[in-house]
Amino acid sequence: MAQDAPKANLKKPVLRQDDSPVGDAKAPVVTSFADTLEGVRPAVVSVYSTKVVRQRMPQFYRQFFGNLPDQERKLSGLGSGVVVSADGYIMTNNHVVEGADELEVQLSDERKFPATVIGTDPKTDIAVIKIESENLPFATLTNSDRLRVGDLVFAIGNPLGVGQTVTMGIISATGRKNVNLLTDRAPDAYEDFIQTDAAINMGNSGGALVDAKGRLIGVNSGIATNNQGNIGIGFAVPINLASSVMHSLISTGTVVRGYLGVSTMGLEPDFAEMAGLNRNTKGVVITDLSPEDGPAAKAGLKREDIIIELEGKPVASRDDLRLMIAQTPPGTKVAVKVLRETKELTIYATLGRLEEEGVVDGDLLPGVKISAITEELRREMRLDDRAEGVVITEVNPQSRYNGIFPPGGVIEQINRGVVTDVASAKQALNAGAKNRALINYRGVRRYVIFDAP
Repeated sequence: MAQDAPKANLKKPVLRQDDSPVGDAKAPVVTSFADTLEGVRPAVVSVYSTKVVRQRMPQFYRQFFGNLPDQERKLSGLGSGVVVSADGYIMTNNHVVEGADELEVQLSDERKFPATVIGTDPKTDIAVIKIESENLPFATLTNSDRLRVGDLVFAIGNPLGVGQTVTMGIISATGRKNVNLLTDRAPDAYEDFIQTDAAINMGNSGGALVDAKGRLIGVNSGIATNNQGNIGIGFAVPINLASSVMHSLISTGTVVRGYLGVSTMGLEPDFAEMAGLNRNTKGVVITDLSPEDGPAAKAGLKREDIIIELEGKPVASRDDLRLMIAQTPPGTKVAVKVLRETKELTIYATLGRLEEEGVVDGDLLPGVKISAITEELRREMRLDDRAEGVVITEVNPQSRYNGIFPPGGVIEQINRGVVTDVASAKQALNAGAKNRALINYRGVRRYVIFDAP
């Protein structure tokens, strides 16, 4: 049992006390944020998705009634989005548009437009869609790296389909990682969420998180809950991360990420002490250079170098470094500050391109699915053993490209560029322009001309 300290030996604590009122008497009391939000509210839209599900009749029925046609039913979904340009580019969540056959956007003035998917990135849960219109109201973006815990924020979206709703809260935390909002589905996802207690519910996904000046700071993505409802723990993708993904999707149709070529471990206090550093030093230790001729090795980085900054930003963990590198385009020269035998060095490395593993299939155009050629697909679609390129696996009957791209056809070139996988096919597209593809269909080659959104 703890003993009471002799009262004669106790020193009085030195307390800091501030008796001034919370409000600044010289400034007017804020009683409304209506004017602040007036400019951004029209930029937040509702996104309605429709997916056609085909169900094969059970064997029992087919035995008695013959070869009955498959049944179709439509599944509907609801989310939100943010218009970010006057000509109709909209940011939303990947999970809002994933698998959709049709998308419709409803503006705050109740006008409705069909939407096309420009690109998606499941690893950040960001998607870009577009509607054909002009002079649309759009949001102003700001620098999400400057956010602070306690900043006032507003979440805008269409929760539960009740209509556009604004809720208020604060930034509860920044840089939230490993919350398993994305990594439970994709272990290599990039989680770096803003956490807020502004009420977010189903239907808010893809909507706006804005600051007290009405500027877009994040795209609402999900919640932590034990009852499917809001309990004050919501997450948004920071706008700096979301906008870097958006620009890559618009320019290439996929997300092109930087690559440094290092294996690392977090700097532990014992390792720091043995290296002659303060135990509280933050950074990551390079444990290997992979490959040996990669960007890091070419720049002169070495094993046991401790990376403490990248482009002037502190690197406190492996997740920090991975996220910073991924947001930087390949070919960019970055300043890497390291500790080498207690001495600070700045080494400049030119990033390579991260080759995403496991990207076998995907959408080339709205309603047109393609895949890298596998042995299974060669057998299933009876492709020639010498066929090279990407195979068209599915074309939605409602797609405007139906009749242009034949299922089972092999796309060998797009705009004279040879395509070998999904990424190279998407990258060869000229967005918003006429395109030409060379298709090999059952041994017959022909060119097709098509527009890309």
